[in-house]
Amino acid sequence: MSTEKCFAKGSPAPGPVPKDQIRLYSMRFCPFAERTRLVLNAKGIKYDTINIHLKEKPDWFLEKNPLGLVPALETPAGEIIYESPITCDYLDEVYPEKKLLPSSPFGKAKQRMLLEHFSKVIPYFYKIPAARRNGEDVSGPEAELKEKFSKLNEHLEKKKTKFFEGDSITMIDYMMWPFFERIEVLELKHCLDHTPELKKWVERMLEDPAVKNTLYSMDTYKAFYKSVAEGKPDYDYGL
Repeated sequence: MSTEKCFAKGSPAPGPVPKDQIRLYSMRFCPFAERTRLVLNAKGIKYDTINIHLKEKPDWFLEKNPLGLVPALETPAGEIIYESPITCDYLDEVYPEKKLLPSSPFGKAKQRMLLEHFSKVIPYFYKIPAARRNGEDVSGPEAELKEKFSKLNEHLEKKKTKFFEGDSITMIDYMMWPFFERIEVLELKHCLDHTPELKKWVERMLEDPAVKNTLYSMDTYKAFYKSVAEGKPDYDYGL
């Protein structure tokens, strides 16, 4: 769990990456950065965390990652890797203990295709709460989200496995999980009502040690999302 306060514009750059570690540039509540944290934790990789203030990014961070997004990784050699699926694939290759991606090219391709499908689901986790805050009717987008969830449910039904690509957790489960972790605080839990296999998957994910290690309480999420809704995201909430 990261307890590192975030670096904002004007903050001095952190020192070099410790020799036997990798550095994660993150934000404590970012679901994309959480993907990389899950993989780091699942594989038992030693890392240090530098949290970034996403509204007022330090200039030195923009030099490292011109997109200004988290997650990003930095190696002791000064190599920078960014974008969540790319950072996670990189970690799986460089740290071969407990492989999360299949070894066959087709197995890897299947995971990436499933991730492509899931990338079409992610916008709803932002769109629906924003529409609700603006007093708009959300029944349309919610119906679309339920339809997408039913497709994921179908995938699990057909596979007859505990997780998306087998009976143990693989990369795709960690890629999808951070959004489901926030489903209750975003008031979207009812969208799972008719997807029993997907619900079981959520319960199984909650038992995973890496998931438990990255989890924040509902109260913490509520407070953070309230600060976001008010236009003043409190990235250091609870520290």
